[in-house]
Amino acid sequence: MSATYPAAALLLRPSAAADLPALTALYGWHARHGSGTFELEGPSLEEMARRRDDVLAKGLPWLVAERHGDLLGYAYAAPFRPRLAYRFALEDSIYLAPHAHRQGVGRALLAELIARCEAWGARQMFAVIGDSTNAASIGLHRALGFADVGTMHAAGWKFDRWLDVVIMQRRLGDGDATPPSDCPPAGGRS
Repeated sequence: MSATYPAAALLLRPSAAADLPALTALYGWHARHGSGTFELEGPSLEEMARRRDDVLAKGLPWLVAERHGDLLGYAYAAPFRPRLAYRFALEDSIYLAPHAHRQGVGRALLAELIARCEAWGARQMFAVIGDSTNAASIGLHRALGFADVGTMHAAGWKFDRWLDVVIMQRRLGDGDATPPSDCPPAGGRS
């Protein structure tokens, strides 16, 4: 059942350890029922905690959206690739509860994530979107300034069908217009 709340009631905040059961359940739902992730089963609570801790240890944001105590979704940024030359490039991830679609939750989460990543010192953000038919995610990213980079065709097999991966990119801050001032950016990475 979809709950309707006034937009003003939406709270965006950094995730907390107490959110881990809800985060794990939400992601598990997407792993089992959605094509936005290529995982086939959701991770354990311990694995989800490890993933969150890894993001936070790098000084990167992991945000949640809630209304009246109901966790509606989350978004986080992680290094795009592990090699040092990629240290100014991040990849975003965003997952919404099934009842939270078309309420502005995804847009609010992604906009806040972008702002925090710019403040962190990132220069590029990539969206690696599972399933080229994922119109909601593609549309959300496009609405917030991401451009299509390309499609990796038939990159994954899930739900008895081949799934594409859509790559989108958005410049953060000065992007490639100026060299970075510090290596690595604030929040540091090795």
